[in-house]
Amino acid sequence: MKLRLMLWLLGLMLKRARRGNRRFRETLSDLQRLDWGIATEDLSIARHYRMSPSAISSAPGLPVDLDLELRFRDSEAALAILRRPTQRAFLDGLMDGRVRLVGDSRDLTRLQRLLAVMR
Repeated sequence: MKLRLMLWLLGLMLKRARRGNRRFRETLSDLQRLDWGIATEDLSIARHYRMSPSAISSAPGLPVDLDLELRFRDSEAALAILRRPTQRAFLDGLMDGRVRLVGDSRDLTRLQRLLAVMR
């Protein structure tokens, strides 16, 4: 339940950043479009985000047309990494199998750049 709430709140924070943060909007317009999602490996918890310069939408589930997916071993691993989303924590999660990247690693770099501006 905590992970579902965290992912829902992430959608609200992204929408709020698009409305109120000029640097976030500029970075998003440089990217043009990024569709990505977060899920547990068993897909019991999943949410996706569609981001463009004109709007950001968020919905449950993982459609097949996403650019990037972050799959976590379980909800505990996701909470541990997402609570402190440093690059080091994410890389450690990739190395020990708690996180799996589905998609192009360049999209992950684009997402990290966008999220860094959000803070």
